[in-house]
Amino acid sequence: MTRKTILITGATSGFGEATARLFAKNDWQLILTGRRQQRLDDLQQELGGSDKVHTCCFDISDRIAVKQMIDSLPTAFADIDVLLNNAGLALGLEPADTTDLDDWEKMVDTNIKGLMYCTRYVLPKMRERKQGYVLNIGSVAGNWPYPGGNVYGATKAFVKQLSLSLRADLLGSNIRVTNIEPGIAETEFSLVRFKDNDEAAGDVYQNTQALTAEDIANTIWWLVNTPEHMNVTTMEVMPTQQATGPLAIYRKRD
Repeated sequence: MTRKTILITGATSGFGEATARLFAKNDWQLILTGRRQQRLDDLQQELGGSDKVHTCCFDISDRIAVKQMIDSLPTAFADIDVLLNNAGLALGLEPADTTDLDDWEKMVDTNIKGLMYCTRYVLPKMRERKQGYVLNIGSVAGNWPYPGGNVYGATKAFVKQLSLSLRADLLGSNIRVTNIEPGIAETEFSLVRFKDNDEAAGDVYQNTQALTAEDIANTIWWLVNTPEHMNVTTMEVMPTQQATGPLAIYRKRD
């Protein structure tokens, strides 16, 4: 029986790594991308070797590198059944008038352009095969604004709208598209956002129970194993200790 293949971007930590481990456990072939070669090498060795795991180390925002990766896949990995657009990041939590523009550009390059490139280069063969599944990792930040979320939230709103548009474009193709919108989850996310400030990152999860990377990996596994005629368009996933709050109201103080 031919193994199915999943391409996971941002596979060296967090949701991507947890998903890789779960799918490998269930005998899927993995194409793992990331920017940390040693982590990719370690995952390849741990999850089955080169026969089951193909790795590619590059920056997802590099359009040429994405195309070269897709074009040069070994024959055994060329038919991608599932694309998990997971690579993404948040940088900083400053208000819009004081933020670092380099941070904004990095979020746009990774969260928007990287996802666009991977999707564009994977879709033609999915359409040719009349099957496939594109899973995009969005965020509740794409639905609900918060102070300092500005461009990060905007990039995730883009991911949601692109996901909806892909559904319209691909109607009748038998290709499924889902935008998964996690809430607070304890991964390397906050460490990256606060630029390796362990204290600031730890404060995000203090005295609460956040989602884990495994929670989202299990959600992805469930989605992939739903009937092929069924499409979950968007899925917002939050821990029970998180909820949407009231609208902010500014009040002058004497």
